[in-house]
Amino acid sequence: MEEEELEGPNSASEKRYFPESLDSSDGDEEGILACEDLELNPFDGLPYSSRYYKLLKEREDLPIWKEKYSFMENLLQNQIVIVSGDAKCGKSSQVPQWCAEYCLSVRYQHGGVVCTQVRPQSAVQLALRVADEMDVNIGHEVGYVIPFENCCASETILRYCTDGMLQREMMSSPFLGSYGVIILDDVHERSIATDVLLGLLKDVLMARPELKLVINSSPHLISRLISYYGNVPLIEVTKQHPVEVVYLSGAQKESFESILRLIFEIHQSGEKGDIVVFLACEQDIEKAYEIVCQEGSNLNPDLGELVVVPLYPEEKCALFKPNEETEKRCQVYQRRVVLTTSSGESLIWSNTVKFVIDVGVERRKVYNPRIRANSLVTQPISQSQAEIRKQIVSSSSPGSTTATNTAANSQRQATGSHRNHVPWFLPGKLFRLYSEEFASKDMRPLKPAEMQEANLTSMVLFVKRIDIAGLGHCDFINRPAPESLMQALEDLDYLAALDNDGNLSEFGIIMSEFPLDPQLSKSILASCEFDCVEEMLTIAAMVTAPNCFSNLPRGAEEAALTCWKTFLHPEGDHFTLINIYKAYQDTALNSTSEHCVEKWCHDHFLNCCALRMADVIRAELLEIVKRIELPCADPAFGSEENALNIKKALLSGYFMQIARDVDGSGNYLMLTHKQVAQLHPRSGYSITKKMPEWVLFHKFSIAENNYIRITSEISPELFMQLAPQYYFSNLPPSESKDILHQVMDHLSPMSTMKKEQNVCEKCPETAEQRCALQ
Repeated sequence: MEEEELEGPNSASEKRYFPESLDSSDGDEEGILACEDLELNPFDGLPYSSRYYKLLKEREDLPIWKEKYSFMENLLQNQIVIVSGDAKCGKSSQVPQWCAEYCLSVRYQHGGVVCTQVRPQSAVQLALRVADEMDVNIGHEVGYVIPFENCCASETILRYCTDGMLQREMMSSPFLGSYGVIILDDVHERSIATDVLLGLLKDVLMARPELKLVINSSPHLISRLISYYGNVPLIEVTKQHPVEVVYLSGAQKESFESILRLIFEIHQSGEKGDIVVFLACEQDIEKAYEIVCQEGSNLNPDLGELVVVPLYPEEKCALFKPNEETEKRCQVYQRRVVLTTSSGESLIWSNTVKFVIDVGVERRKVYNPRIRANSLVTQPISQSQAEIRKQIVSSSSPGSTTATNTAANSQRQATGSHRNHVPWFLPGKLFRLYSEEFASKDMRPLKPAEMQEANLTSMVLFVKRIDIAGLGHCDFINRPAPESLMQALEDLDYLAALDNDGNLSEFGIIMSEFPLDPQLSKSILASCEFDCVEEMLTIAAMVTAPNCFSNLPRGAEEAALTCWKTFLHPEGDHFTLINIYKAYQDTALNSTSEHCVEKWCHDHFLNCCALRMADVIRAELLEIVKRIELPCADPAFGSEENALNIKKALLSGYFMQIARDVDGSGNYLMLTHKQVAQLHPRSGYSITKKMPEWVLFHKFSIAENNYIRITSEISPELFMQLAPQYYFSNLPPSESKDILHQVMDHLSPMSTMKKEQNVCEKCPETAEQRCALQ
């Protein structure tokens, strides 16, 4: 870009950073963006505030800023532009603003801008930041859309949203006609929704030649993206400041103790700067949080306060971005220790991070289609993830002192031994608690695509739905495993979501309207038949929201169990969740302030944020039920008939998730495979020590402790009435299946005739023929 256009707020030649060569008007009018009045914001017509100019100076310091002219030229002349940049180079905040300027220059004749994010927290935080930089109001010119929250208006020209929300928008608007530019951000995260969008947008771009697609990614995935999309322009942001890397000496060992030692050594060294620790799993976050808080209170107060910040990427939480005003008011120096897991890299937005501790492993969920369950597997992170964690330090300390001899410094080894004084600490240091040999031999180059490790049932349901608009032939950048696809199609067939031709049935189309797991959607549809919609919506909201039970501090277990016992329902955990939600709702209605509700939740060891989220989710689900005009009976929770109806609705969706106590001591064998599990310790049955023989469960993961979570008792008779016969016939031989056979033999002749009719209509042979992804 030309130098004079970037001189700052007092430059008389500033034209909103748009050179005249990029003005796409016909020539008979001046371009909208070439505003003669420098004090007016072209997006809202109001004068710029002083804060706009302050933020403009910060934007000009971002590594990506010098690529603006090149980006705008390529966007004007090409349909697809790929931007390659390291973490925190500014691509997620600046590229969407530049695209908004492009759309403004063509008078929004093709629509506005949408930018996808993998995580809701990132979408919210980016929207807030960009609205600030553009000097407009959040929710007006700039907004965000995340699951169960929409902060946009009709005049919104730039919206941030999760990739899943844009995918859902395609169900009602397959060609995304509201947008002139679509930006897929953080493509290297390889989420299922992003991969699906990458494939579907190929067809959308062909149908809409005026549409622009911008793809933001880390450098590691660029070669694959270019081969996937062909010869498209690439904007590369140059490398940032070097960082000193310290590797673990010797063989890799238990690193938890080393982490704690390093945290305290850094703090005692006197070097200022926040610390980010990447741990393997959320359990490690909880464990480290408790220890660091406890030990930190005993440290020398002259060194400052050690503030521990747990950051859970899977939950809707704030990003780590310290408040500058709070910092100024605080008289005592505060060093933050952020504890997060593998997917927390994109949530670190602070420029105060000077130290990163990386354990080099993560606990991943890997779905096994044969047993329809996730396995929690501890694996090395990828080399690309390790590099991104390094960039968190380098991008946050541009003015820090770095080692002069990088080669020599990279060979320094972290011994893990405790020292009161650590003279070799420098701001901007990455501690890798693994060896260089481990990094080169055990780490894969790229992060695995989620599509190759996850349950694909929801994805296949979406692809079947979008196929109605002629976009179902999705060219995936990585083809999913055939076994996973077949299992997903088989499950949709069991749920009656497919017709005899393998297309979506009427049931399937309605199920796809709900932003839920297909099994949960099917249970809501079944609840219409069994007159328990209100109760089923509450269950759906509670199991979709984060866990409503608080993480307990040491010594509070007994008090918490006493409180939780007041909510227990004899019919099972699904009913207990209804009790908790009703108690929360009653408290919220009768309280004079939000503080009273929070105090009630705190006193009952419940997560107030999770319950608020459940309230929001339930309201949106109820709106969907009303919009598609599903019958909704009055609530009747508490009656025996209602309890039976709720179980029928649950079984209609979750008949594939049944287990039986095979020895009377709480060892539950899955009906579909040979895995044995126990009830979760917080299950109502575990608390009351009453173990039902047959249970329906909501979640199961293979881990060190095989727990089934959210369980309710069911009878084998009820199972045989509601499970599809062709599903039952495919179950592997077992004692449980023999018991169910006996139950079926005792059913009435009429029921048996009905079952036989179902077998003829949906026999396994024809089902297999229907299981083909269009």
